[in-house]
Amino acid sequence: MRADRVFAYGAAAGLLGDLLLGDPRRAHPVAAFGRAAEAVERTLWRDHRGWGALHTAVCVGGATGLAALAGRSLRSSGTASVALTAAATWAVVGGTSLGREARAVGGALAAGDIDVARERLPHLCGRDPQALDADGIARAVVESVAENTSDAVVGALVWGAAAGVPGLVAFRAVNTLDAMVGHKSPKYRRYGWASARLDDVAGWPGARLTAVLASVAGPDPRGAVRAWRADARRHPSPNAGPVEASFAGALGVRLGGTLSYGGRVEHRPVLNDAGRPVRVADIERAVRLSRRVGWLALGVSAAARVLLTGRQTGQPTRGGRTV
Repeated sequence: MRADRVFAYGAAAGLLGDLLLGDPRRAHPVAAFGRAAEAVERTLWRDHRGWGALHTAVCVGGATGLAALAGRSLRSSGTASVALTAAATWAVVGGTSLGREARAVGGALAAGDIDVARERLPHLCGRDPQALDADGIARAVVESVAENTSDAVVGALVWGAAAGVPGLVAFRAVNTLDAMVGHKSPKYRRYGWASARLDDVAGWPGARLTAVLASVAGPDPRGAVRAWRADARRHPSPNAGPVEASFAGALGVRLGGTLSYGGRVEHRPVLNDAGRPVRVADIERAVRLSRRVGWLALGVSAAARVLLTGRQTGQPTRGGRTV
């Protein structure tokens, strides 16, 4: 079976598995990777960029190498290769869990139970929930849904299309490692530098595709494009900027502004200043947009894999073009 069909069938099955089942409840491979990365960190940690780069290479290289070995061992069987791709996709994407957590916070806010909403918010992002009122929590949820649509779904599919199961696993390893050590705390400012920079590189194509698809699938395509072009570069993150700006424009809301992380206050630029403040109902709108973007990303990634495989094999079509 050709590699493009293996990816298309396997990724579709994996995304459907995520839709129906959510994340694996026990023995989650990403959690196992996290524990292994923590063990490597206990051995290697030094307040130095070089040691952090070694940590990144060991963790990402090890996970990607294992995925490549698994794929190679099953290459002779198309069915087994599809099953492996489906399992890897299911393990690395997290769109259903993202939507579930966002809706849980939105439900608590709709019920007027801000304490429960604050308790659930850390499942989505690292904001200080006690520093947020109901509107601030709703805005944080929408921003998290936007950013994690790229990180938890689209980015993985992009790299899966480019490199199969190793690409899926490598992207999730990079993204997980960034979440663990890639922040600017005193402990990780130098040690996590390599992980943060690698995550910026790995997330670049998925973030741009997410922004494009949010513009296409959202209720206000022109507003999404306008906000993306005007405000994305003002965001401190090169990848979160396009995604959050396009979601803001598509939904007609304002994102950004003053944030609080771990007691540290950040004053970020407002995205889509022409929009209105986020309301609780916008959480559901953001989740639905995220789901549409995820399925569109599957179609785009599968089509890209067809083109990539065709270029590699050089098989002509009836019209003389490669497929």
